[in-house]
Order: sequence, then C-alpha cells, then structure tokens
Amino acid sequence: MTSDLQRYLDPSVLARIARLDLRMRLVVEGFLSGRHRSPFHGLSVEFAQHREYAPGDDLKHLDWKVFSRTDRYYVKQYEAETNLRAVFLVDGSESMRYASALRPGALSKFHYAACVAASLALLLLRQQDAVGLATFDAALRAWVPPSANPSQIKTIVHTLEAAPLEAKTDLEPVCHALAEKLEHRGLVCLISDLLVDVDGLGRGLRRLSHKGHDLAVLHVLDADELAFPFQGNTLFRGLEALGQLVVEPRALRQGYLDALEAFLADVRRRAVAGRADYRLLSTTDPLGAALAAFLAARAEAVKKAGSKRR
Repeated sequence: MTSDLQRYLDPSVLARIARLDLRMRLVVEGFLSGRHRSPFHGLSVEFAQHREYAPGDDLKHLDWKVFSRTDRYYVKQYEAETNLRAVFLVDGSESMRYASALRPGALSKFHYAACVAASLALLLLRQQDAVGLATFDAALRAWVPPSANPSQIKTIVHTLEAAPLEAKTDLEPVCHALAEKLEHRGLVCLISDLLVDVDGLGRGLRRLSHKGHDLAVLHVLDADELAFPFQGNTLFRGLEALGQLVVEPRALRQGYLDALEAFLADVRRRAVAGRADYRLLSTTDPLGAALAAFLAARAEAVKKAGSKRR
C-alpha cells in the first residue's frame, strides 16, 4: 500500500488520473493523513464556545453538563479550533495552461496548483476548519465562501475544474476585491505562476496583510520555465500576449536564466515585504513532498508566533 501511494504521488502518474478529486484524495491519504495537530492552528487551547455535536466529532469534547440541562449534545470548541478560515486564491489565467511538451503526460501549472489547493482544502476540512476558494485572472472569476461543511470539497473541486484559463492576469485588483469579501481574518494562500506586474503583486499582498490576514504564496512554475531545456530552433507562442517567435534557444539560455533569477528574487522580496510565507514549486515536484514542505513551513511559522505571544 505504501509503495502504491508513493507511486501515485509522482506528478507524471497523477497526470494520467482523469479527475481532480481522485488526485487530491490520493495525495492526502498517501502523505498527509495522520497529522492530528493542524500546522495552521494557533497554540492557544482556551475554551471559546459550544457548537452542536456532528458525526465524527471527538467524543472527549462532549459537554455532559450541558447535555444534562438541555438533553442535547454539544461539543466544546477551543480557540485553536475556531481561529482558522482558509481561502485558496488560485490563478486561472491563460499562462497557467502551460504543460511541458518535453514530458508527455506532465501536469499543467493549473492542474498542479488545483491539486495542491484541493489537497490542502480536504486536509483542513477533515480538521473541521472553514475553507473557501477564489479563482482569478484579471478579476475574481469564481468565489466559494469559507465553510466547514464536509461537502465543501465537492464545490471546490467543481469550481476548479470549471476555470476557463483564457485571460490575462492582474493581481492587484483581485487582492483588493478579495479583501472586501473576507469578513473575518484568516489564512489566504495564493497559488499562481506570478507572471504579473510585481509592483501590483506587492501592493495586493500588502492590502491583504493590512486587513489582518495570514498570507502564504505558492509560486508554481513548470520545469521548462525553470531550466529552459529547449534544443534546436524552437517556435515559442505567447500566452497572455500576442505573437510567436522562432529562436535558437541555446543562444538565449544564459540570458533567460539570469532574467529568471532576477524575477524570482524580486517576487520573493515582494512576498516577504507583504508578510507572506513564500515557496517556489516546480510541476515536477512530487505533490506529496511539496505539500509536506508547505505544511512544515506553516508549522514553523505557528511555532514562532506562539513563542512571540508567550
């Protein structure tokens, strides 16, 4: 069973699985199940409120005193169980359609991003956290408000599968629009190739940060974009831009890699300045390993925040 799960975590295998919900369930079951303490939660365990018992709740949290008075089952909620609302902000622009022709069966950037978002959403829902989704290009295109209802994962998967992937990207107005929709502070996880105006990216992240949200940026790029492995005369067609160009890639490779390095450094700097946790992901990274690295980074951030509070 373990070897099968590890095999399914490979993106080249996941690319051959037709349905997104099957992919994300394999990832969660194979790599993330068994994590009993959420790395997203705060460290406080102070009592916050009661809520009515739902099937699957831990019986140790039942309040028998309330039951004796009301003849109804209520569960004690603690601050660590009530302080998270997570929204995944997933890039559905045209550039996210790219999938390497050099690796048959490779996941596109969008499908990789969607699988990451759906996997993390399922994990959080299983911990009874509230999860929402927004897809965007130059504007918000779909909005799923945060909910802890287990059926929320079906809505999230359906919304991801319906993304049109046809328009350009403009993150600043998207972040401003999302900030207005979010009534409560929580985690906003941006998943994008970030082929955007980096000044607008910085302003958008600062807008969300100023509203009190905890931010994470998962920067998804195809391995081709990171390594520029093309050989011989190659036709490049623009995504989110008109035109096409035939070039000799080997003559451009070093200049491209230098420009990419500068771009990545600039994006990381803008993310850090916007108080966001930043992580670069390649579509060749096994999904389970990428998610585990993200969760580890979030756990470390929670640990540091808890140390500052004490």
